[in-house]
Amino acid sequence: MAASDRTVLQFGPSSAVTSNITAKVHPLVIFNISDCYVRRPDQAERVIGTLLGSVLPDGTVDIRNSYVVPHNEFSDQVALDIEYHHTMLKSHLKVNPQEVIVGWFSTGLGVTGGSALIHEFYCREVPNPVHLTVDTGFRNGEGTVKAYVSVNLSLGDRQLAAQFQEIPLDLRMIEAERVGFDILKSTSVDKLPSDLEGMEVLMERLLTLINDIYKYVDDTVEGHAVPDNSVGRILSETVASLPKLSPPAFDKLVNDSLQDQLLLLYLSSITRTQLSLAEKLNTAAQMP
Repeated sequence: MAASDRTVLQFGPSSAVTSNITAKVHPLVIFNISDCYVRRPDQAERVIGTLLGSVLPDGTVDIRNSYVVPHNEFSDQVALDIEYHHTMLKSHLKVNPQEVIVGWFSTGLGVTGGSALIHEFYCREVPNPVHLTVDTGFRNGEGTVKAYVSVNLSLGDRQLAAQFQEIPLDLRMIEAERVGFDILKSTSVDKLPSDLEGMEVLMERLLTLINDIYKYVDDTVEGHAVPDNSVGRILSETVASLPKLSPPAFDKLVNDSLQDQLLLLYLSSITRTQLSLAEKLNTAAQMP
């Protein structure tokens, strides 16, 4: 067979665009998806929904919000509540018009057979949507979060199918959000940590980091580690940014802040108790 007679499989023109796409997801989106999964109907195996955000000037898809969309799945068919989806979108746009549809999410590991049908719907809502998958089962103690885009697969001039291609995903968290994410990884938790327990965890991590820095500096001074000027500048700037306080003044500052936190906890506890009593009294007053 001549080379000119050969027909080869090739990616569509959009593959060059999707290869440069990256995504960044805020922790609030992961928490919201996990909460929706816990509250899902008994017969539902997974939840799907819409991702909201914006596209940054460098092409990064910034995912900042989400909402679940009711659906039904029958073998290889998926039925979405499109009216509910559009109603929720209008409500979100009234509150924050800067957040537009950037894709959709589903719970579970990787893509499934019905993902192509759902992705086709969102392709009509926004060009080149991002598909986010969240492993809410936290298998092996890890919450796997991945992002995909669709790439057309064609045979000559004929389009055959769409293939999901994974793209880089950035999931950045501050320490307070990291504590909550670590709790989600546990299959069972007796109770949520209090503010003091959360502070204790953060202080233990801080102490571990300080010990690692001490070890690195000692190894560098003794010649056991290769000096890095960039690391030295970061350490110097960090030390210089610390306020110059005497130990008694620092202890007083910490104790005053701790007392303020305890006072807020006490006031919030009183408020919850008062609301609970008011609710019970209102219920008792309505009884015949």
